[in-house]
Amino acid sequence: LDPVARSDERSAMDPHEVVHTELADKYSLEEELGRGGMATVYLARDRKHDRRVAVKVMHPELTSEIGLKRFEREIRITAHLQHPHIVSLIDSGVAGELLYFITPYIEGESLQDRLRRSGKLPIQEAVQIACDVADALDYAHRQGIVHRDIKPANILLTDGQAMVADFGIARATSGPEETPLTATGTLVGTIMYISPERLSQQPIDGRADIYSLGCVLYEMLTGKPPFFGASSTSILKGHMFETPEPLPIAVPLTVREAVMRALNKRPATRQSTAAEFASALATDVRVGSLGGVGRRLLRAPITDPLPVAIAFVVLLAALALWQSCSG
Repeated sequence: LDPVARSDERSAMDPHEVVHTELADKYSLEEELGRGGMATVYLARDRKHDRRVAVKVMHPELTSEIGLKRFEREIRITAHLQHPHIVSLIDSGVAGELLYFITPYIEGESLQDRLRRSGKLPIQEAVQIACDVADALDYAHRQGIVHRDIKPANILLTDGQAMVADFGIARATSGPEETPLTATGTLVGTIMYISPERLSQQPIDGRADIYSLGCVLYEMLTGKPPFFGASSTSILKGHMFETPEPLPIAVPLTVREAVMRALNKRPATRQSTAAEFASALATDVRVGSLGGVGRRLLRAPITDPLPVAIAFVVLLAALALWQSCSG
């Protein structure tokens, strides 16, 4: 077949049927759990071990070289991360021409579903969730991995604990950094929680995840993200230039200070590690477990925004690309 015909054949594939047929001896598919930009996730039963698992299958139309590399990278990264607050890898392979991988099925709901149902969360619960996620991120960062897409949809709540999922756009800090915009001008990640350095195309490290987690915790405590609006432009402008509204006075001072420091525009003025962030959060709020988090460290000033001239040029470029994409 020529490349065009082969592409049409891939697009016509029904992932459910392909996986059901190819993996029938090992896994029985039960239902679709959800789908994202790169893959569809199915609930299945592991026949050998009689347990429920999640099967993530790459969309047929993404079997280009770029799509394959991204999915393979997610499999490779997930396989190397073994932590109580990270969804682990059980198996992976190819079904027909579709890449797939298997993870445990997490009973419960996503933080996104919880926030939609309940709005803001009780302070202690919000801090506990943030500490669990910070514990997972601290481990990943020490392995040289930055998640790059921390958001409520990628945080799963089960049995009183939080687990981090979906390392689909994660990057190794030792390799070359991707530009934050794809060739088509689409942001890689979710703009509601994206760090300023991602927008300004600077090299990133774990402090980009700390910023995103700060955004998530702010939403858990207030019922809304720190920056939101009717347009993507206003959200991007908020991340680049604006200071969020103060957290409610009912939130302990140490938590307010920790969140606002995590939301600093410059990475150098945030907590240096996710463990430091969690330690600051837990100073005046009782949490069940801090995992590998150490004692509270000294905090740096929460000011020192990006130089206005540089930030303004960066924002104009980002907005121009965004508007050309949306238009």
